[in-house]
Amino acid sequence: MPDWGVLIFGRLAVIAHYLTTVAALVEAQIGAAADVLAAPPNPGPAAPPGLEATGNLFIGWMKWILIVAGVGGLLVCGIMMAVGRRNRSAFAADGAAGIPWVLAGLTCGAVAAVVVGAVLPS
Repeated sequence: MPDWGVLIFGRLAVIAHYLTTVAALVEAQIGAAADVLAAPPNPGPAAPPGLEATGNLFIGWMKWILIVAGVGGLLVCGIMMAVGRRNRSAFAADGAAGIPWVLAGLTCGAVAAVVVGAVLPS
């Protein structure tokens, strides 16, 4: 008559050994996959051939437009405040309220290259 205790516990030990081995193999595969996924290619920025000068020209134009719009915006705010001084206080208040918006736009334009350089280092 077979010893059922040895057979049952022996099978459990074999199953436990197989499960431990499978778990170790799965963990190794997941670790290898994580290493591959964690290191995507990260090339530096490069202008398409022949477009570097065009890109610099476009950015220069945008900076010029920002300067002209900033000066114009501040002038319009000043005119609104001067015209609204007498009996048009809401007009003057609108002009004064526009100054922070013009300055905020100029600030965004001034720090644009710094922010992009900090977020996407080359």
